[in-house]
Amino acid sequence: MCELIQVTRSSMPKFEEYIEEIKELWESHWLTNMGIKHEQLKTALSCYLGVPNISLFTNGHLALEYVIEAFDLSGQVITSPFTFVSTTHAIVRNGLEPVFCDINPENFTIDTDRIEELITEKTTAIIPVHVYGNICNVREIARIARKYHLKVIYDAAHAFGVTLNGTGVADFGDASMFSFHATKVFNTIEGGAVAFQNDELKYLLESLGNFGITGQDTVAHIGGNAKMNEFQAAMGICNLRHVDEEIEKRKAVVERYVERLRGVKGIKLNSLQDGVESNYAYFPVFFDGFQVDRDEIHAALLKENIVARKYFYPLTNDFECYRKQFNCEDTPVAKYFADKVLTLPLYADLDLKDVDRICNIILRR
Repeated sequence: MCELIQVTRSSMPKFEEYIEEIKELWESHWLTNMGIKHEQLKTALSCYLGVPNISLFTNGHLALEYVIEAFDLSGQVITSPFTFVSTTHAIVRNGLEPVFCDINPENFTIDTDRIEELITEKTTAIIPVHVYGNICNVREIARIARKYHLKVIYDAAHAFGVTLNGTGVADFGDASMFSFHATKVFNTIEGGAVAFQNDELKYLLESLGNFGITGQDTVAHIGGNAKMNEFQAAMGICNLRHVDEEIEKRKAVVERYVERLRGVKGIKLNSLQDGVESNYAYFPVFFDGFQVDRDEIHAALLKENIVARKYFYPLTNDFECYRKQFNCEDTPVAKYFADKVLTLPLYADLDLKDVDRICNIILRR
């Protein structure tokens, strides 16, 4: 049996680099509560993403929960079901009702032609999702938001480092949430962040993630504990030094996949968008009219010790916890792609020989 190939593998700095980065923590004994590494990473990320404000969190999910809370939303939020379940959970756990909009079949992001028909007097926000490194139609979403006075919070978990016509993706909407989970293009082991323009949001977000504390003897908000610790931040500092190089390596892997699978009957590949500098976060393949279906390819790869992922399947509006409230048939395009998608292994150090082996297994079916 060949060595296991996971769908992804965490990017990490050299061991010596990380040890050097955390050495001063043994001198200061300051391990959490917005220490020096936390602040250094905030500054570095603000510069890299091109936004004035960054708030760090222990993970991306809590980052999304707290930014939704910070905007004091009510009623309904329009979003996509073609996403990781965290997006929907964050809306529901804030006492809000998700309203699911179907997706654009070209890039799998929210279909902006369908948003306005879903807006009611209860709608207060749109939470679109950038998918696989593909960017939503940010200009049309901004137009709709202005027209109906809605907040826009982007789930940008897949879009770290992506730019549109030279503008960083964090620059769009009222706020953007990024995940720094170990499986992402950029990671802090676990972690996440909210990027935003409005300076006033900074103090509220930091308070909500720190038990609502606003001073030595004051607790002004009902918050929780979502602080990024110093070891996470140190990993982020190291990884940020190398992220552009890592993206270039991922690009080479994607190009080999495309070279081998492009033009094959029954296989649809993700197309790069005009003006978008991708981070090559994922490599989704959609099997429609191929010799065998998605599940058979998934099983064939697994038999060869290769882990691919049905990402995103099921849709979030088809999970057990939401199935009685929503009907996935209401978003037929999203359901169509969810039933056919398989994301193939993709990470910076994936050997091109292994890419060829994966493609050979698929093509010999």
